[in-house]
Amino acid sequence: MVTRKHPRFPVSLSSTLVHNNRFRHAGSIRNISAKGCRVDSIISPFTGMQLAIQLHIPGEPQPILIENAAVRWSGSAGIGLEFLTVAPPHQDRLDRMIQLLQPKTSIQ
Repeated sequence: MVTRKHPRFPVSLSSTLVHNNRFRHAGSIRNISAKGCRVDSIISPFTGMQLAIQLHIPGEPQPILIENAAVRWSGSAGIGLEFLTVAPPHQDRLDRMIQLLQPKTSIQ
């Protein structure tokens, strides 16, 4: 069993994977954490490959841009990405989105 540093949350978001600022491939984000995500896509990148990823958030005019993400695994279950570089304004938006996904604890 894999122990994760950051909890993952199920989502259904569209994304664009970008390699070398030229090749663009659509993907569907299936789960996300503060430091990574699982993407379903028709591409099969190799482990270690680095990509940029745009997370398209419903109702927001601009995607969240992950400037550099590394492929940690790829296979029939999708693509596992680790977020390496996220510029501050995009990091703030990602943090807010993750915070909204966290379950609320009730005080009794």
